Amino acid sequence: MQGETRNATLAELGLTLPGGKSQEITGISVDSRLVDAGHLFAALPGTRLHGAEHAAAALDRGAVAVLTDRAGAEVARDALAGRDVPVILAEDPRQTLAFAAALFYRRQPETMVAVTGTNGKTSVATFARQIWEALGLSAMNLGTTGVEGAYAAPLGHTTPEPVTLHRLLSEAAQAGVTHAAMEASSHGLEQRRLDGVRLAAAAFTNFTQDHLDYHVDFDAYFAAKAGLFARVLPEDGTAVIDIDDPRGPEMAAIAQARGQDLLTVGRAEGAALRIIGQRFDPTGQELRFTWNGEVRQVRLNLIGGFQAENVLVAAGLAIASGAEPEQVFAVLSQLSTVRGRMQLAAQRSNGAAVFVDYAHTPAALETALAALRPHVMGRLVVVYGAGGDRDRTKRPLMGAAAAAGADVRIVTDDNPRSEDPAAIRLQITAADGAALDIGDRAEAILRGAAALEPGDALLIAGKGHETGQTVGDDVFPFDDVEQASLAVAALDGHIA
Repeated sequence: MQGETRNATLAELGLTLPGGKSQEITGISVDSRLVDAGHLFAALPGTRLHGAEHAAAALDRGAVAVLTDRAGAEVARDALAGRDVPVILAEDPRQTLAFAAALFYRRQPETMVAVTGTNGKTSVATFARQIWEALGLSAMNLGTTGVEGAYAAPLGHTTPEPVTLHRLLSEAAQAGVTHAAMEASSHGLEQRRLDGVRLAAAAFTNFTQDHLDYHVDFDAYFAAKAGLFARVLPEDGTAVIDIDDPRGPEMAAIAQARGQDLLTVGRAEGAALRIIGQRFDPTGQELRFTWNGEVRQVRLNLIGGFQAENVLVAAGLAIASGAEPEQVFAVLSQLSTVRGRMQLAAQRSNGAAVFVDYAHTPAALETALAALRPHVMGRLVVVYGAGGDRDRTKRPLMGAAAAAGADVRIVTDDNPRSEDPAAIRLQITAADGAALDIGDRAEAILRGAAALEPGDALLIAGKGHETGQTVGDDVFPFDDVEQASLAVAALDGHIA
């Protein structure tokens, strides 16, 4: 199904030209290779080169207008020379593109929410979708695991660029989807990909080290996430904030300064959705919480204490976007584990369990291990690594987090990409000298599963839902859940 579109004039998309001139377009492209006749080509500044470098190719493929900034116009000057093609200059072409794409594709699900934070985005967005579905609503979530729910599609980025995003939203609305929860990555927010999305509510989970290969420092990283409340969520929207995080009160202040309603989550006294107790067992937990001071208790079939916060943030988003609180609380026991997030992947014949989790930052690994510990009577074993071509400063921190949280550690390859895998592992084991170094991830998982005794648990961290391992320029099929299942089957004699 194609998103509902029409030929539109630049003026209808809020794009003005000198002298009141306009131009009809048939589509919008940010990739010159995808330009068709009649398209508006958005030539955006990039980290390595300016999109205007490809203006000639876009024009040759039939682009009839170019959106760019002054630097891009200069880059494309020769390509534009002698062509009667209008050029729209914008101070912030990414934001201009986002609003234009929203107007071009027109339709979005009636109720949209978004969640940002270093960890928990996928779980919160998925839980919000599951809550809506349990209430009989047509819902979807979109982010790291693609587009899931009543409308499904793959995604190349957690927060897709605006043309792709608004095409998907339009297609979903046409398919009858009325409610959608989306992940708001720091990259997507800084690059204005969500501008133009009509949000009823937005949430903040937490803030820890990640993506410092992209953002210059912590302040820039936080400012990118804060853009969800400072810029994207409208003034009449509701901000759902986990105030247990050290930066939670700061994010709440940003929301309140805009005049947004505030719904707080956490253990702190005064939180609207306040956690007051948890009891853990091998398959889940009992959660006691208060809603505006009144006590509730619910069974969650979810592993990990941190899931309580994720569930209540998702509940907060559902309530903030119009659902009745009592109806929301009544369906929380139906929530199921998000793929690749503390997912039970296999179980040894001696009862020891194997879990897969996406934890790929120091804080996420520390949180995952700490959250799994109350569910485990014996030893906690972890298989983990770190990706190549990403923030290198977190590698020894990953080692320190594993050493502090697990009894047995195995360091293995994650997605080494263009880096030397052994060098990455060495940077990790510098802080976890007692860890075994096993580069082959399948062997590492097998060794971890083989070490399990009754009452033990194995956590395979880092890749979660991913189904491939990136080595150099190649992506090889690799699924942690599948590998865990194969390892346990082989160890327990289920494979001939």
